[in-house]
Amino acid sequence: MLVALSSGEHCGSLSGGCVEEDFLERVAAGQFQPVNQVVRYGDGGFAPTRALPCGGVLGVLIEFIAPSPQADAHLGAIEQALAGRELVSRHLQLGGGQREIGTATMGEARVQVDGERISIRMGAVYRVLLAGLSPVAEFCASFAVAMGYEVIVCDPRVEVTSGFSMPGVEVRGVLPAVFIAEGGCHSSTAVLALTHDPKLDDLSMLEAVRTEAFYIGAMGSMRTSSKRLERLGRIGGLDARVLKRIHAPIGLNLGSKTPSEIAIAVMADILRVANGVSRAEV
Repeated sequence: MLVALSSGEHCGSLSGGCVEEDFLERVAAGQFQPVNQVVRYGDGGFAPTRALPCGGVLGVLIEFIAPSPQADAHLGAIEQALAGRELVSRHLQLGGGQREIGTATMGEARVQVDGERISIRMGAVYRVLLAGLSPVAEFCASFAVAMGYEVIVCDPRVEVTSGFSMPGVEVRGVLPAVFIAEGGCHSSTAVLALTHDPKLDDLSMLEAVRTEAFYIGAMGSMRTSSKRLERLGRIGGLDARVLKRIHAPIGLNLGSKTPSEIAIAVMADILRVANGVSRAEV
């Protein structure tokens, strides 16, 4: 995302540097009409002399936002969504200046195009909440940081967490269930129970299903997972609809054996759900 003024001031980027200079020159020259529009760089694009280093085509959605109370309200709703209040969908009409804000769910595609109408799902940065530390959890934390996610580890076991430190990972010495119950999850949160310790895993699952977390999962074999779900239903009074929210066994079935392989399967499944891809499509 890039915000630019005709004066040349700008913040953000479009493609990591390969078209920004040309785009900003065109903004300064007033070459874009003050309407919602899509322009394309690359093969067949409007800037034939600006080839993309990787080939192909880059589509750029351009919005012209003039100062107004309506624009302030629209941007305010986006700010609230990015703060984790709720997921929203921005609906833009190409060829004009119409824009609306609606509700969204995590299962929707991030961007949907229907003729001249474009819908964009927006929300807080994805958060991975690790309910306890383990070798698999450590790899999940590393992968999640690399993917740009916010990562929080909740584990009251000082003997387990004392030697753990990873850039980009916040460690809280509290029960994960307590952190969740006190508002630690929003709709862009994935809650992962990866310790095989029922005191951590089960209590975390019981609290997580009461939140808007988009992904809730617990590690274990098919047999262990079946027993866990039966136990959660019995102890927590959870019905089949609620239990269905829990991914158990967690992750995609990739034949993973080692902690790093299991973590790859877990993070791949989180990405699948976040992008609205069904298991049948994988």
